[in-house]
This record gives sequence, C-alpha cells and structure tokens, in this order.
Amino acid sequence: MSARRPRAARARAKRDVHNEVKTVNLALQGGGAHGAFAWGVLDRMIEDGRIAFEGISATSAGAMNAAVLAWGWTKGGRDGARHALTEFWRDVSHTGMQYSPYRGLSWLSQFGMQALDNSFTFALGEMWTRMFSPYELNPANFNPLRSILDRHVDFAALRAGSAIKLFLCATNVETCKVRIFEAADVTADAVLASACLPFLFQAVEIEGQYYWDGGYMGNPAIFPLIYDCDARDVVIVHLNPVVREGCPRTAAQIMNRINEVSFNSSLMREMRAIAFVTSLIERGKLSDREFKKMLIHSIRCDEEMLHHGVASKFNPDWGFLCHLRDKGREYAEAWLAAHFERIGRESSVDVRSEFL
Repeated sequence: MSARRPRAARARAKRDVHNEVKTVNLALQGGGAHGAFAWGVLDRMIEDGRIAFEGISATSAGAMNAAVLAWGWTKGGRDGARHALTEFWRDVSHTGMQYSPYRGLSWLSQFGMQALDNSFTFALGEMWTRMFSPYELNPANFNPLRSILDRHVDFAALRAGSAIKLFLCATNVETCKVRIFEAADVTADAVLASACLPFLFQAVEIEGQYYWDGGYMGNPAIFPLIYDCDARDVVIVHLNPVVREGCPRTAAQIMNRINEVSFNSSLMREMRAIAFVTSLIERGKLSDREFKKMLIHSIRCDEEMLHHGVASKFNPDWGFLCHLRDKGREYAEAWLAAHFERIGRESSVDVRSEFL
C-alpha cells in the first residue's frame, strides 16, 4: 500500500502553505513626504494577505503611518488599514499644498526667474529658520499635521485597544533620552513629538517634558520590538539612503548627506548590537533560550531616494506622493517574491555587510 498522501490532500497542503500567514514586526523610518514610500510598502504587504503585524516601532512620518495603520486595522481589519492610509496621505497632500514652500516663488517667473527651483526655496527657508526660531516665527505654535491626525485617528479608541502594538519614538530635549510611546500612551501630541523638527516647530510638551523628533535617538528604535514582542522577524522600511557614492561638494549636497547620516546613525548602532548578540548566540556563548536571535529584513530603495534630496521631504504634491507610493508597492512586491519563505527562518539581509 502506498505511503503517499492522496492527491487532494497534497494539493490542500500546498494551498495551505501558500496561504500561510506569517507575523512580523515593522520598523518604520521617518522622512517627511518620503513616508509615502512606506505607505506603498505597507499597502502592498497588507494587500498580500500573508503578512500580519505584531508590533510597529516608528519615528516621525513613520509614526504617522504606524498610528493610522493601527487605527485603520483596529477599526476595519486589512481593508480598513489600507483605506485609512490612503485617506490620510490624500489629506496630507490637500492640506500640505496650502502651506508648502513648493507653491512658493511662482511669482518670480514674472521676472524671468523660472530657473529658481524648489531647492532654492528650501535653502531660503533653511537660512530663515537659522536666523529665527519657531517660537519667533510661529508663536501660536500652529501645526497643520495636528488637525490631519485628529481627522484620521481616534486616539482615545486606539489607546483603549489597538490591534497592533505601537512604539513611537521621540527625543527628550532635556535628557537626550529616547521616549517610547506605546499604544496605551499614544495621543496626537505623541505623534507630533515624534515628528517635531526643532527648527520648524516648538518642542512638544507632554507631562512636563519636552520632545523633539525621534530620529535623533531612534530612527526607528529596534529594542522595543526585541523586548516587548514575541515575533523575531523585523522588517525595516528605509526612507534615508544608507549608501551614497562620492563625496558631496556643494553646500546643498553636504547638507543633504548630513541629514541622511544623522537620521541613519541610531539605526546603524542598533544593527551593530544585534549583529554582536547574534554572533554570540551562533558561537554558543549565549543561550538562545535566554536571548532572542532576531531575524532582520530590509526594504529600501536607495536607487530611487538618491534622486530626492532633503528639500523633497517637504513636497506634498499628490503626484509626487503617488509616485513614491507606487515605488513602495513595487519594492514590497519584489521583496515578498524573493524573501517570504525566509520569514521565521532566517534574516534576508546580511546585517554585517549592510550596516557594519
């Protein structure tokens, strides 16, 4: 008698493997309007149906994506999360174009100065914010992102029972320590604190403490996913190019690369620590029963982001955001095709060669 399973059973087993849902944690970098790339990545991963999220650690624009995704998922599952992200970014574009410097300087064309581009606009803004603080330029502390967040996230309901663990990073201005806002603590202020660029916005006060952008201390922080989540897999969605060949020589190039280095530095340090612990576990120096061997995955598109300098992080044009969203979906699609089977088994990125 044959020991082989009946054909129907084999087909069913194959179908079950194909439909297997794997749980991962997400680590979402900040990067202003470039967060639309992460929107695309998330949209494609959710649409795929084979990925579930246990926790999300996020900073700045990543924190906004995380809060909106978590609320959408809590309220309406996968479809709710995708819809919430789409409507959030649509509102970012609509509202942002009312205040964006990308609308600026169009009047200069009347004087034959069409060559002036958005980089010039941004440079003027940079010079202005170095001369005057947001306490002088914006004494009323107006931030259009607050109303956008309030329209798209029910923070009270999210705090009462988020379907996904949240860890949003902010930098304590006075102590230099990273503050992690978990789902039970998340408010609009917490998200704005995570995205508070100190030259543009007044520090966000929460419980008597002042906070700036979390990217200075964790972009994003990986340690909450290690300590507070069961899943070992972490999918990092990058917005800031890690590799940029050649030495920057113009003032704009230098400023842009400093921005990229600064907002990658904390992640690079954590990757070094993860690589060190992983090496000790693999060499038998640490017990894998007491220490968790993390499985690291990375979705990044340096080739695309190299073409978008720091100025474009303030570009809310809907066409630009949709372009980045589509790139995010494209890269997520490629990553799923190449690495889905490795989730839960091994890292799909060589941490030592990529980050050390």
